[in-house]
Amino acid sequence: MVEIECRHIGKRFQTNRGCVEPLKDVTLTLPAGQITALIGESGCGKTTLLRIIAGLEQASSGKLLMTPAQDTEGRAPRVAVVFQEPRLFAWMSVYQNIEIAVRDLPSDERRSRVEKILALVGLTQAAQAFPSELSGGMAQRVGLARALVLEPDVLLLDEAFSALDALTRMRLYKEFIRIHETRPMTVLLITHDVTEAVLLSKQVYKLCQGRVASHFSVPFDYPRSLSTPGVSDMSDLILKEFL
Repeated sequence: MVEIECRHIGKRFQTNRGCVEPLKDVTLTLPAGQITALIGESGCGKTTLLRIIAGLEQASSGKLLMTPAQDTEGRAPRVAVVFQEPRLFAWMSVYQNIEIAVRDLPSDERRSRVEKILALVGLTQAAQAFPSELSGGMAQRVGLARALVLEPDVLLLDEAFSALDALTRMRLYKEFIRIHETRPMTVLLITHDVTEAVLLSKQVYKLCQGRVASHFSVPFDYPRSLSTPGVSDMSDLILKEFL
């Protein structure tokens, strides 16, 4: 499993109105095999940091370290991203939407991976369905499956549950923890939802104006729910940081 360290990460953009600096000296650690939540208001730099970790952007300053930097076969850590919207291809079945992520693999390995992931996320019976036939929760599970089929060392969730209704979100929280316990990986959860952060993560960082403003360790065992002793109190404690 992979540990990620962000050391004094900064990011600057030049625009017509001058220099924009969404990240300023961000230092944090994502422990190997754990779920870490990053919360903050819109525009605080959360998604910019996720994009840097994903390799979609380069930091302007600081260092991003992944340990180990390579596996036993000399490959860099595999990173997958799940976005707020599942972004499924409407003309492809559930199976095909997942398979396309590993299209370069030999057919036997491709089929084996897709079938295992379909079973893991509980979508085997829906493999031949099309996106128009899926509920919001099922569609998001397909998006998650498409990331997991890559067998990532690092999974980045960019507000992946925020577009769902409250009941569907709670069901997917339980599903995601079950999946993570079955296949541990290092996870960064970007969210506006303090309760979501407390229910899913082992630690919470609050980002404010491009800097780490607070850090909280979440001591509760999995699985968690709103009725778990201490969850509501911790959610209130973190929420006070925004009020």
